[in-house]
Amino acid sequence: MKVYIGTAGYTNEDWVGNGPGFLYPPGTKKTDFLAVYSQHFDAVELNSSFYGIPSLKAFEGMARRSGGRTRLAVKLHQVFTHQCAPTDQDFDMQLQHPQPLREAGIMGPYLAQFPYRFGRSPQNRKYLAHLVERFAGHELALEFRHESWDRPEVRASLSDLGLIWVSPDYPPVAGLPDPALHVTTEVGYLRLHGRNSGNWWAAESAAERHDYRYTRAEMDEWAEKIAFVTGELEELYVFFANTTKGHALHNIPMFRQALNARGVVVHEGEAEQAPLLSLSHPDF
Repeated sequence: MKVYIGTAGYTNEDWVGNGPGFLYPPGTKKTDFLAVYSQHFDAVELNSSFYGIPSLKAFEGMARRSGGRTRLAVKLHQVFTHQCAPTDQDFDMQLQHPQPLREAGIMGPYLAQFPYRFGRSPQNRKYLAHLVERFAGHELALEFRHESWDRPEVRASLSDLGLIWVSPDYPPVAGLPDPALHVTTEVGYLRLHGRNSGNWWAAESAAERHDYRYTRAEMDEWAEKIAFVTGELEELYVFFANTTKGHALHNIPMFRQALNARGVVVHEGEAEQAPLLSLSHPDF
């Protein structure tokens, strides 16, 4: 099993600085962020595509700056998941523009992140069937935030259709799916959102919602779950969404160590000597 580990997005300006908890040296241009990121991580979720589908030229730039080292999972534009009203042009752009990533061999799955209000109703099930049909032939990972989708029969249907169930780590609050690792294809997908229970519903921004740093015990917990399913997967994507205050930058080395300790070999990146990736940071 090949494990790809990265973060949800890479353009965080609060990652610019010196010392532990920072990724980009002072003075790094935003256009160089991906090139630096790719020295440390072999996967990233492209979150900017949720707000605007990048152009073909923009994807060409990403393929070039990644140096062929980093897989990009492309989040679907909000018109597909939150507005649920995509046009034919939206489908064409979303499917065709990432072609440079495919040609470079670094295209990860598409990520469809549905909001909590997208429950398992007849209307939403019908819409989902339409969306899946239009993305046939492409790897599509589905994240459902409403617990009504968290059922064995739903995962069985996804497996039959070759769709990836996104396993989330959410705070223990009512209404959200349980933090379990489920396998529906030979590709797994795990998103670690943090466990900020107090701010999950009350947060005024995603940054507040994801303001959480995992403990070593919590990283061990997920490493155990992953080690248990290694025989079922060819690839596993793990993305840390707790990017606020550099939490993800501290947790990823801890997570890599937990996986390696259980015989799950992970890529260490070309810049492990950087202070950012030191395993000596306190567990908190």
